[in-house]
Amino acid sequence: MSALKKQEQEEREFLFTRDDFVRIKSLIYRHAGISLSDAKTDMVYSRIGRRLRALDMQSFKHYLDALEQHNDADEWQAFTNALTTNLTSFFREEHHFPILADHLVKMAASRHGKPIRIWCSAASTGEEPYSIAMTACETFNTLKPPVQIIATDIDTNVLATAAAGVYPVDRIKKMDDTRVRKFFEKGTGKHDGLVRVKKAVRELIHFHQLNLLDGQWPFHDGFDVIFCRNVMIYFDKPTQGKIIDKFITLMHEDSLLLAGHSENFLYVSDHLQLLGKTVYKLKTNGAARSSLFTNRKSS
Repeated sequence: MSALKKQEQEEREFLFTRDDFVRIKSLIYRHAGISLSDAKTDMVYSRIGRRLRALDMQSFKHYLDALEQHNDADEWQAFTNALTTNLTSFFREEHHFPILADHLVKMAASRHGKPIRIWCSAASTGEEPYSIAMTACETFNTLKPPVQIIATDIDTNVLATAAAGVYPVDRIKKMDDTRVRKFFEKGTGKHDGLVRVKKAVRELIHFHQLNLLDGQWPFHDGFDVIFCRNVMIYFDKPTQGKIIDKFITLMHEDSLLLAGHSENFLYVSDHLQLLGKTVYKLKTNGAARSSLFTNRKSS
């Protein structure tokens, strides 16, 4: 061990070895598909260290042994929550929302009264699904647009924040004043400095916990739009491919799949075509894609 590493270890509250880090990498990959790089060592120490303090444990080895041996669902969720990164904002990657608005108009014309189904697959603290809901309200000029929005995330803590719809006022500083007045209520008294998404907008969204690595997803119908932005970067290529294949089985011929600015789904699937600006649709031909649907139905 180098002198620098030895000094760093001595300064830490808990013993944290290379074996501990490798073990955590393996556990979170198997459980949630998240691929941690060696550059995340300090982040892992800091976040899992909080679990050790909360549980009054003295070592990472003790914690990891207990995690595996007791198979406590709540602690597995806490472990996953600790290692999940949630960076988001309202109308992040803003170029997608005019595209969404245009697509909603087209879908409304062809759905004959059926709701337009939208899935936000990495909801985080809620800014993205609420941005989707606000776009729908503006597109149809009503707080009751013909949409059904499902928002999921693996992290139960951020989902609780999302469902509450309460945010520091700083989070909406860049938002247009007209939009703020239409969709938010400002807190007063002890809630001064906070805003809450209006109830009518919150009611447009159904929040659920979901691990994208789950063998089966709880959806029986397809979606007209799927948002999967800035989450695939945490998975390795084989995991990305499996998730994309499952997305495809939930898409119609005219559905859209929206990715993050640094993600390229063409490298992991032959069944998508790029429309531009990290927006994808299904290729309309190809026997291979049909086999995905067959496999999905038989699973």
